[in-house]
Amino acid sequence: MGFIKKNILGILFCAFIAGVATVLSGLSIGSFSFEIIGAPVFSILFGMLITLIIPRLSKDDKMASGIKFTSKKVLQWAVIILGFSLNLGTILSVGSKSLPIIISTISTSLIVAFIMMRVLKMDSKVSTLIGVGSSICGGSAIAATAPVIDADDKEVAQSISVIFLFNVLAALVFPTFGRMIGLGSEGFAIFAGTAVNDTSSVTACASTAESLYNVEGILSAAVTVKLTRTLAIIPITLVLALYRTYKAKKDGGKSGSFSIKKIFPVFILYFIVAAVITTIVGAMPESSFSAFYMGTFVKSMKWLAKFFIAMAMSAIGLNTNIVELVKKGGKPILMGFCCWIMITAVSIGMQLLTGVFYTNI
Repeated sequence: MGFIKKNILGILFCAFIAGVATVLSGLSIGSFSFEIIGAPVFSILFGMLITLIIPRLSKDDKMASGIKFTSKKVLQWAVIILGFSLNLGTILSVGSKSLPIIISTISTSLIVAFIMMRVLKMDSKVSTLIGVGSSICGGSAIAATAPVIDADDKEVAQSISVIFLFNVLAALVFPTFGRMIGLGSEGFAIFAGTAVNDTSSVTACASTAESLYNVEGILSAAVTVKLTRTLAIIPITLVLALYRTYKAKKDGGKSGSFSIKKIFPVFILYFIVAAVITTIVGAMPESSFSAFYMGTFVKSMKWLAKFFIAMAMSAIGLNTNIVELVKKGGKPILMGFCCWIMITAVSIGMQLLTGVFYTNI
């Protein structure tokens, strides 16, 4: 009861913001769909605006604890639940054709982020989040990585804002750009799946392309490539977790105090277990249980994960000063732009090398 009394108001407030953001992200005005922006971005923007208007709200004793709990623990739950939407075997078998391009674009983004961090003398956590968010899957990758590297709310908000900017630009510009440079319909699907960040933006981009190309199948192919790319969350977060544990152990060794349990983000292991469970069930002979699991259950978990991420982003927004964020946004935006341009160039270049560029569905 003590936990509920202490946290319930903050949690419910974040859930309310996430609910409004989720409804808004499903709306459209004419041909423009708010899905391009997505519920997590709406949530973080609403949170920052509320804090700008009512600065004391997030620091109120009745709200602060629940908001903090949501930004930390609920975010971890979201990542664990996200694992249930990943069928490793199916994604790899369908998306294997795009693997060389995916590996190349991910590597490029991480290398560019590392170089830019050194050149611009940027904070290593923000650089890591932008590099991972640009290379893998935007908000979901940032959500999974932030607790691993112990990034604070300001660092997460800054990274999400940068990724959001180039997500929207990609969703609006890439369909026409792809058609203009002569990408085939399958080539464009791989391009969208490797060069656009969030799944919502990939969906919007590929849907627009289907109209331009007058071909069906671009959307499903692009989403499959995107899901294959999402798998990189597992090795990258695991490596970051092990590196952080190693550094903490090294430092702890000097001071004489160290605990792997306190340092290693165990939720990443639960995330992997969830993905493995879905993979095992997906490989089972067809039955009413497997049909229910792979259909209703997986869809429900995917929706719940997105909602929890939106809740966590609202909490992060409530703890972020938007004025300060804008003032310090120059270097992160430049890093995000460089990652975006290089990923786009490498995706196109690798398709030309592998002969996928002109292929059609």
